[in-house]
Amino acid sequence: MAINKESNGYIFGFSAVLVILVGALLATLSIVLKPFQKKNVEEEKMQNILQAIGVDVSRSEAAKEFGVYVKKQLVLNFEGKVISEDAFGVDIQKEYKSLASKEERQYPLYVCEKQGQTFYVIPLIGTGLWGPIWGFIALGEDKNTVQGAVFDHKTETPGLGAEITEASFYNQFLGKKLADAKGFVSIHVVKPGSEELGNHTVNGITGGTLTSVGVDEMLGRILGVYYRYFEANKTTMPVAIEEMEQEPLNTAEYGA
Repeated sequence: MAINKESNGYIFGFSAVLVILVGALLATLSIVLKPFQKKNVEEEKMQNILQAIGVDVSRSEAAKEFGVYVKKQLVLNFEGKVISEDAFGVDIQKEYKSLASKEERQYPLYVCEKQGQTFYVIPLIGTGLWGPIWGFIALGEDKNTVQGAVFDHKTETPGLGAEITEASFYNQFLGKKLADAKGFVSIHVVKPGSEELGNHTVNGITGGTLTSVGVDEMLGRILGVYYRYFEANKTTMPVAIEEMEQEPLNTAEYGA
C-alpha cells in the first residue's frame, strides 16, 4: 500500500517522529556535556576567587593554583557561626534563587595566603537590572579592609550595568572598609558625584542605576554576616578601624 506523503496524517506523523528524535538528541548531548559544563563552572569560580586576591591565572590553570593559595574553607550561617568546612560545595546562586529567607542560606568563606599575607574571600550574589549579578570581595588580615574585588553578571546591558566587570568599577573597592569604630557600615554604591567618597562608598555606574543599586543591596545583605563572624573571632582591634573618620552615609535613593 502506497503512503500518501501529502496527507495530513503523514505530515503530522513525520513531524512527531522528528520532534522525538531531535529531543532525544538534545537530551543525550545535555547528559554528555554536563560534566564538562560543571568543570568549566568550577574552574571559573576558582579563577574568580584567585583573582580577588590578585592572582591572575587562566581558567585551565585555576584548579592547580587553587589549592596553593586557598588554605581553609568555611561555611557560616546567618549568625556568622561556622557550620561546615565545605565552602566550595555551596552553590550560592542556587540558594539565592531557592531560599527566600536570607536567614536560611549558607555563607562560604575562603581563607587564602599569598606572600605571607592572609586574605578572607567573601562570595556575593544578588540581582541586577536583567538578571543575576555576583562577585568576590577579598579582605586583608585586619578582616576589615578590602584588598581585592571582582564582579560579574549574566545579562546586564553592555556599556551600562555590564561595567561592573571592568577595573574602573571594581578597583574603587580597594582600601574600603566594612566597619568603623561603632560597628558594621558596609560598602555603599552611590550615585556618581552625589557625595564625597569616603571609607565606605564607591561611585555607581553612570546610566546603570538599577545594577548599582543591586550591587549595593548585595553588599549590605551579605557582608554583615561575615562581620559577625569576624567580630566573634577577632583577637585585636584593627588599626584601620580606629583611624576611621567617616560621616554617617546619605542613604537616599538614586536618581534616574
